[in-house]
Amino acid sequence: METRKFLWAPWRMVYINGEREEGCVFCNRLRRSSEDDRENLILARRPLGFVMMNKFPYNSGHLLIIPNRHLSDLRDLNDEELLELQRMLQLSIEVLEGLYHPDGFNIGLNLGKSAGAGIEEHLHYHLVPRWNGDTNFISVLADVRVVPQHLRTTYDQLKEAFSKREEP
Repeated sequence: METRKFLWAPWRMVYINGEREEGCVFCNRLRRSSEDDRENLILARRPLGFVMMNKFPYNSGHLLIIPNRHLSDLRDLNDEELLELQRMLQLSIEVLEGLYHPDGFNIGLNLGKSAGAGIEEHLHYHLVPRWNGDTNFISVLADVRVVPQHLRTTYDQLKEAFSKREEP
């Protein structure tokens, strides 16, 4: 008799079976009060953009850097928005280095569904901290991510670190 091992992730059913919210996920969160930032995983708000955690991260500290303005094409950003997004990327790298000491980072911008954009209507950068050897068999064999820290614990640590830093 063959013995099978299972990796259970019942919390994923909330996402799989959950109702899809109307409108843009990012714009909806940005419109909410800053008092709801922890619930919405928003770490920093700026006049032209904001930083939030990815709700379904590849690694602990996987951040999204998002323009406040709803647009899907990088070429539609004005010079001030481009600069602010780059500054928020710099700030986010500094915060992640200070807190998690990663060996490197992946920074990505997926434009269009065919390029891998899960939320293609509102452009956003992904900033993923990486450590030497951070890929393992579970990702290869089961297409499952092992994230070592609870999302809310990560949020609390990052929020404190963002709060202590000024924009570069």
